[in-house]
This record gives sequence, C-alpha cells and structure tokens, in this order.
Amino acid sequence: MALRTPTRNGPPCRGSLLPAVFLSAVVVAPEAVSGQTQLGPPAATFPEDFGAIQTVRELPDGRVLVADPLSKTLYAVDLGAGTREVIGREGEGPEEYRQPDSVWPLPGDSTLLVDLGNGRLVVLGPDLSFGETMPIAVGDFQPGQPLVLAIPQGIDGSGNIYARVMGGGMGGGPPPDSADIVRVDRATRTTETVARFKTQDMTQTTSGGANNQNISISPIPLSPEDAWGIAQDGSVILARAGSFYLERIRPDGSASQGSSIPFDPIGIGTREKEEYVSELGRMGGGIRVGVEVVNDQMSMTFARGAGGRREIDQYTWPEEKPPLYGGRIPVDPMGRAWVRRHVDAGEASTYDVFDESGTRVGTFLLEHGKRVIGFGSSGIYVVAYDEFDLNYLERYDMPPSLR
Repeated sequence: MALRTPTRNGPPCRGSLLPAVFLSAVVVAPEAVSGQTQLGPPAATFPEDFGAIQTVRELPDGRVLVADPLSKTLYAVDLGAGTREVIGREGEGPEEYRQPDSVWPLPGDSTLLVDLGNGRLVVLGPDLSFGETMPIAVGDFQPGQPLVLAIPQGIDGSGNIYARVMGGGMGGGPPPDSADIVRVDRATRTTETVARFKTQDMTQTTSGGANNQNISISPIPLSPEDAWGIAQDGSVILARAGSFYLERIRPDGSASQGSSIPFDPIGIGTREKEEYVSELGRMGGGIRVGVEVVNDQMSMTFARGAGGRREIDQYTWPEEKPPLYGGRIPVDPMGRAWVRRHVDAGEASTYDVFDESGTRVGTFLLEHGKRVIGFGSSGIYVVAYDEFDLNYLERYDMPPSLR
C-alpha cells in the first residue's frame, strides 16, 4: 500500500492509501499430474471482456452479477446465453453508482454492492432494486489512528462484513507488521476484532515540515503476507505465510490448525518481478483512499486503478517468493479454502484446497495467470486474461474429488 497522510493542523493536505492486491497454454481434460489435477476445460466462457473483476455473485436464476470498476458498470451476466444486462447507471443518486467494485451475497437472496466512487455500500434486493446504503468508512476517523473501512474481504451467512484495519505508521511511527481483522455488523455499524494477520513488509519515508508532513508507506512486493477468507459460519480462515499452514478461528474464539505444507523457495528474478507488476495491473490495481484534512475536518474519496503502473526498479524486492499469495482466500460452499500458491514465473496457477480441519485435500491447476474468484451452485468462477490484460469470466465444474 502507498500511504501519504497529513498532520491535523495547518494548510490543506492530501493523503492516499493503496492496499496491495495480487493478482496461454492448452488446457487438457482433468487428470492427475504428480498429485496435481488440471481444472479444465471451462464449462462456460463469457465471450465479452471486462476491465477488471474482483468477485462475482451467482443469482438464484443462474445469472451472475459482475461489478466492473474500470468500466464503471454493474452487469447481470448470462453465461449460457452469452449476454449481459446493465443494472443501474452511473451517478450519485438512487439506482446509481460511480465505481462499482465488488458484489457479495447477503441473506434473503440480496446482494451487497461496494460503490467505491460514492464511498458507500448498497444493498440490492432479490429483484436487483437498490435499497439501503451505509458509508464505507466506519466510525470517526482521526489522523494518526487506525482506519476501519468496510470494504469486504469476506461476508458470512448472516451478512456480517469482514475487513482489515488500515493504517499503522500514519502517526509517524514505524508501520506495524500485522493488522486486525474486524467483523462489521451492518445493522449497528459496530466492529469487533476477530483475528490478526501478518501484512506485507513496508518501506517508509517522511518529508515536509511539522504542519505539512507527508508520510509515504509502500509495500515490499512478494514479501510474506498471510492470506485470509471467511466461511459461511463466520469462521476466519488464515493461511500463514511464514510456515505454510491453515488456521481456522471459529466464531466462539476457538482455533485449530493443520499441518505445515512443504515448500521449495523460489528466487525472485526479472521474470518474477515483471509478472507481479503485470498481475497487479490485470486486477485493476489497488484501491486508493484519498484523505483530506482541513482544520480538523476530514473528507475521504475512494477509487480503484488510480496511481498508474510502476516499473520494477521502483520497488524494493526480497530475494525469494513466500509460499502463498496474500489477500483474499476464496472459500467454497463446503467451507473449503482455495489457497493460491506461488510458483515459478510462467507456470500454471496452482491452488491448494484445504478442508475444515486444515488438511490439504487436493491441488488444482489453471492456465497461467488465471484466478479463482468465487463459487456458486453451478461451479467455480475464474478470471482469465487476453494479451491486452482484459478480463474474461469463466465457469468450471467442481472437480469430482470435491463433490
């Protein structure tokens, strides 16, 4: 993440927070290859492209909601018919959004839409009508204090939002090496800390005077970061990057963990660096949070894709890749965690699947660069890319070993 934050007093100052996010060969029929299974070919592929896809939400009628933040459009996609319908329109009023970023299932066949452009979350009814809203920022933000943004990394079966606490180092101190995961109750807008995870390593620089100080905090790409996701029962599933294993923290606070997974370190060369930067761009870049404080009055803006693409020599790099990708863990309807493992540059996307006990029950391969982004009764939803980094939506059948 790139962070610039102002002091509370003095002339107008601007800040930004850019959370790091991650994120062809011929696909053969499913077969075992050294304990790994090809997850292909796709059962359905949508023929038209999208600018970026973070999540999907399968509707009861089989259509799929897709929020495209770069095209600033919310679609209802029919993969079988190869058609899509625009839902709502761009704007600031009812039935409108400015940058729809992701969609999440809610109880009662409703949907939660993250509208970055308007800084709000919107509930869509079963008929896709626009309903109640709430701001993304939770509580009263104070410069130098942690920031809670209800940008979901998971939602449980009761409709609670799970998000990470942003900030740290915002008051001028060193950036922390970990962050809290909080559960946000949408009805009361209260938060509860449910877990803690290791964040990427950071670099920090400070410039300016006492009344107009800029603090720049940037991630070290491919440094170890725990990944995490949320099961329907509200369990937090963490993949620990230091020693590759899964930990599950249940709603009652009890925890369990599986065995460590062996991993051969992968060195970081030019190809690995270029691949990282390319994947970041394919996913639409990070989310930029603009913070402006004037006479102790704070305003915030949100956007994905801001900041442009950086060259590889503008980053600080570690010597080796960690075992796994940080960020969100997709969790399927059976509560299994799909953890993407780091591999050599150019190799197939590799997912280790873990059951509720933290035991690895399979390893599945996709064409290079493809990402698992969600699940439904129809199967597994995946994002593929073309040579121009445009996003395409695919659906795969669940492997027989996991049915």
